Amino acid sequence: MVVLEASPFADTRRVSAAVAAAGLSSFALLYAPQPVLPQLAAAYRLDPGTASLAIGVATASLAVAVLPLAWVAGRVGRRRVIVWSVVVAAVLGLLLPLAPSFPVLLAMRGVQGVAIAGFAGVAAAYLADQVGTARLAGAVGAMIAGNSVGGMSGRLGAGFAAEPLGWHGALATVAGVSLLCALFAVATLPRAEAGPAADAGAGAAAGAAGWGAGRGPGAGARVTVGLVVPVLVGALGMGAFVALYNAAGFRLAAPPLSLAPAAASLVFLSYAMGTASSAAAGRLAGRLGRTPALVAALVVTVSGSVLTAHPSLPVIAVGFAVLTAGFFAAHAIANAWVTAAAPPPARGRAAGLYTLCYYLGSGAGGTAGAVVYGHAGWTWLVAMTSAWLLLAALAVLLTHREASRGALQEGRRVRTAGG
Repeated sequence: MVVLEASPFADTRRVSAAVAAAGLSSFALLYAPQPVLPQLAAAYRLDPGTASLAIGVATASLAVAVLPLAWVAGRVGRRRVIVWSVVVAAVLGLLLPLAPSFPVLLAMRGVQGVAIAGFAGVAAAYLADQVGTARLAGAVGAMIAGNSVGGMSGRLGAGFAAEPLGWHGALATVAGVSLLCALFAVATLPRAEAGPAADAGAGAAAGAAGWGAGRGPGAGARVTVGLVVPVLVGALGMGAFVALYNAAGFRLAAPPLSLAPAAASLVFLSYAMGTASSAAAGRLAGRLGRTPALVAALVVTVSGSVLTAHPSLPVIAVGFAVLTAGFFAAHAIANAWVTAAAPPPARGRAAGLYTLCYYLGSGAGGTAGAVVYGHAGWTWLVAMTSAWLLLAALAVLLTHREASRGALQEGRRVRTAGG
């Protein structure tokens, strides 16, 4: 009789669904103010760059908090940090409409960004622990799909609710739905740690020995250098993406388009393309190879952003759909690259580093984009963000070339030693 050994990993579908719900809740809250930035600017007499701080402050505080919370998660448990993250962020979302002034609103958004960091910085490492690296690309794709659905739902919900309820009611509506998703995630996340999760001792040992511990001399340095490029892709890609979407509401509301908030918020339906592309990104990388798939995704993002410079509304809509699909595919590939490249004890720190730079890019790029749009217009904004994306693609290609050259030289040394 054949006895089948039980897998040490959790059920992939259950874990993916729970993490996707947590991502939906977190990212709906994070980006809910984006479609109502013109209303915030009018209410508080702000220029586009200042109004965009409602997004920038939250993403910047998220970035700052990622690494400390990843460290905390290594000691108290990643599930516990995710649970507290989604619940606290949703409760703060319900309180946000009560803010008496814009500075108070920004302070609350900063605290909310810290809370969301608990999910954003830990989720990929938690998935790696639960499902294993063999199934990680698909699980991360599902997580990012949930994130994109959350971003789309939060923006659409706030945009449609803004006209009848005002921006206060719009943010409260999104927060209520997000709380329900958070409670679902809390109820379904597996309670037991699965797979090779690192405890505090293992993490400390890995920190002393370097990320490449056990892989031979110099391996730690190679792993660390190998993480630089996907981290750069995340930072530049997210900066470009948020810059375009932060300014989109102002452009669509301004003449000659002059769309109402609800109509302008329809641009966020493009996130459906991101949901599909992020879920398919793992398969694409497996078929084409990581480097070609990532470069292709970045080039698609540039192509979509260029289309948004056209004066026709249908072409603008197609452009946003294309750039969103390209960006989320690139993000999924880069995120999985970082987590898979790091050894198990360092996954939390690797994921935290990626998330740190990703959201620093979001905060800095989003604010810079709104300033450029306010002073120079949409065409210059597209030119700036396209340059960032092409720089990221160039970094990927150069790294691939250097890796191929190193592998060739190593092969020659082996053949020489054997001969």
